[in-house]
Amino acid sequence: MSVSGAVVETTTAAALEEKAKLQKHFGRFDMFFFLVCTLVGLDTIGAVASHGAQGFTWLIFLVPVFFIPYALLTSELGSTFTEEGGPYVWTKLSLGRFAAGVNAIMYWISNPIWLGGSLCITAVATFNSFFTNLGNWQYVFGLAFIWISVWAAILSFGVGKWLPTIGAWGRMLVLTFFTLTVAIYAIKHGVHGVHGGDFKPSYAVFIALVPVLFFNYVGFELPNAAGDEMKDPQKDVPFTVIRSAFMAVILYGAPILAILLVLPLSQVSSLGGFIDAIKTVFTVYGGHVGATPDTTVLTGAGKVVGDIAAIGFIFALMSSGATWIMGADRAQAVACYDGAGPRILGQFSKRYGTPIAVNALSGIISSVFMILAFKLTNGSTAQYFSAALGLAISTTTIAYLAIFPALYILRKKLPSVHRPYRAPFGDTGAFVISALTFGWAALATAALLWPGLGQADPNASLPSGFAPVVDSAGTITHAAQRWQYEASQLVPLTVFIAVGVIFYMLGAPTRRKEVAAPSQAVAATD
Repeated sequence: MSVSGAVVETTTAAALEEKAKLQKHFGRFDMFFFLVCTLVGLDTIGAVASHGAQGFTWLIFLVPVFFIPYALLTSELGSTFTEEGGPYVWTKLSLGRFAAGVNAIMYWISNPIWLGGSLCITAVATFNSFFTNLGNWQYVFGLAFIWISVWAAILSFGVGKWLPTIGAWGRMLVLTFFTLTVAIYAIKHGVHGVHGGDFKPSYAVFIALVPVLFFNYVGFELPNAAGDEMKDPQKDVPFTVIRSAFMAVILYGAPILAILLVLPLSQVSSLGGFIDAIKTVFTVYGGHVGATPDTTVLTGAGKVVGDIAAIGFIFALMSSGATWIMGADRAQAVACYDGAGPRILGQFSKRYGTPIAVNALSGIISSVFMILAFKLTNGSTAQYFSAALGLAISTTTIAYLAIFPALYILRKKLPSVHRPYRAPFGDTGAFVISALTFGWAALATAALLWPGLGQADPNASLPSGFAPVVDSAGTITHAAQRWQYEASQLVPLTVFIAVGVIFYMLGAPTRRKEVAAPSQAVAATD
């Protein structure tokens, strides 16, 4: 196949102005560690492990039916349509600017919510567990956690990219050392143990886990948000996607299985599962295991390595937030300079080549969300964790409903474009991949917005803090808070969609200055 002339794309004068400020800092090495940092979010390990051995079963099940098809989809789109903005550009080309603009809000807003929500809360819980209870200082800690992440996103990609790179190494070291320590713990003390029957899948656990597992496995497209800053996306995207997928499965699977071996299921929580497991197994270096995770104490060398691991864990959480802010903020900025949002949010810094206005807005939203949530829940971190994680996941899953169809639509809409990498089995394969990934996104969205979907007693599947609590005598001591949870999800989602529409209206002046420019995608002839 030979490559012929460029494909003409309708863009804006603002887009040409802002693209001139971008700097190429993103090589294959950077992309791989960026993706590891993106894909392996440590805050959800406890949420998966809290469902017992079935959590591991469904984690592995989703690899062939979702994770690999998703990797193939991103490899083709990311190496073919390489413009800055990645998922926004793919959605615009397939569904139009309005749909892409509204969808960009959902893709972007989930990240400041996640950063100020479950990431920040997990970091606070880790600090409280290993060092000292922060009390009201949790607000100061949270603000520092958020704004260091934002600061990394504001810096030139040539500098800021080192936070995800170090974060990727940090999570690999923490998870590897933890898994090896479990082996030592097993030799010395034995393990709690899981039986073969515990891995047997059930619908109840499946429908509860689908949203979290989906959230764990997404992020392949994030580096493409910095497409014009990549050195060689045509070759590097497929290379790094496949290798990071393999790494992510190992980095998720090994510690989840290790947690199940160490802790009784009754002691594994969504928030503290991984933290508690670290404290338990690190007693092999010094300390003793208590009757509950709260009474487990590390001493001597155990205290030293535990504190180091806790610092590494907190840094890994921060790097996850920074990585997603870097990518999603770029996608939103591209939407704005393309006329799907206010022009001011589509401005890139001449000095740094980063979208400082969107970065700052992300930091503000994240900070307000963190402060308000602590206030509104009166310190109930478990309930806040559930609501914040649910909202972050729901906005994410909805965004992918518009992204995943792009593979098949663009195969049919732009068949002459040269594709350096093509997903296998022709257009039929592209249709199956788009349909399969879209189906998982739809199921994850439905299961999240209505926990307990398809079950006889759906209220029993409500997240921690919202589910009914029954004492040993069978008396309900805490009634189900179904509508409180639904309101915590549906009200913000409605607001976000409305914001997307308003942003599109504010982008009208930018859209009036449209220009035709060569796309980085090029036509091909046999």
